[in-house]
Amino acid sequence: MCRPTFKYHPNAYELDIFIHEEGECSVCNQLRHLKYSADFYSEEEPEYICPWCIANGLAAEKFAGSFNDYIGVEVIPKDKLDEVLYRTPSYISWQQQVWLSHCNEPCAFLAYVGAKEILPFWDELIEDIEQQELSADFVKANLSKDGDMIGYLFECLHCSKKRLHIDLN
Repeated sequence: MCRPTFKYHPNAYELDIFIHEEGECSVCNQLRHLKYSADFYSEEEPEYICPWCIANGLAAEKFAGSFNDYIGVEVIPKDKLDEVLYRTPSYISWQQQVWLSHCNEPCAFLAYVGAKEILPFWDELIEDIEQQELSADFVKANLSKDGDMIGYLFECLHCSKKRLHIDLN
């Protein structure tokens, strides 16, 4: 069976959002081999959520929850907001996730990045860096993929503009 894809999180399977663990999905009750391992905002914490039940919205519906907190999503049309909240896996971060947008639509989350990875896009990202009240030199010296200051790289699905959110431990 083919794995579902996520419009706004195209690399979810490569970024440790799903772990290879056999178990019964708490939503569809099917025996699965990919377990969701990032945030799920709900009063009830399911033991196992498979990617199929995220993609079709059944997990969010069954547990009255969301995979991304609406407070962290930039202003976008409701139908696109619903897709990010209820049918898109989150990403792992220190603080609350922020889902960036551009061209009136959520951007696709691409990767965790450090200073080296963002250098080719520096001119596109400088505005995001300044909005987070960080100096360019500080970011260049401290941003890493897996340290105390992590970058989250997004890309606009319409114009391919890169966007950056930075999180500090």
